Amino acid sequence: MSAVLKEPRVQIRDMREGDLEAVFLNEQAAYSHPWSMGILRDCLRVGYHCLVALDDRGVIGHAVMSVAVGEAHLLNLCVAPAAQGRGIGRRLLRRVLRLAREHEADTVFLEVRASNTGARRLYESEGFCEVGQRRGYYPHDEHEREDAVVYARPML
Repeated sequence: MSAVLKEPRVQIRDMREGDLEAVFLNEQAAYSHPWSMGILRDCLRVGYHCLVALDDRGVIGHAVMSVAVGEAHLLNLCVAPAAQGRGIGRRLLRRVLRLAREHEADTVFLEVRASNTGARRLYESEGFCEVGQRRGYYPHDEHEREDAVVYARPML
């Protein structure tokens, strides 16, 4: 007899003020240079498209996207380290792409650390193409910076 492990069901919904503490904790766990609570709060306040992914343990991922003048910018996509590898990042990405399409964005742009090969594979597998680099865009450690790779995906 074998046991079947059932994955917790994941729900994606709009982020709420009450989610910010959990979102901030995921940022701190996932990134060496996380967004601050103030930045996260401001994204909600100004009306960016902010989503969370939840399972029975709570918030396990989030995404933030702005849309204006036919362009969308995926500003943040984060999955808690303990929840990575379950397709949650892909689900969040597909949801923001759907939102971009609904808001008539022609193109979605994003930046990703050059060293983040997992995220780069995800974006490329969802139709994003490298369109440039930003030298020294991300803080790396106390005295160094890391390049960003700029990706774009047409929404036609």
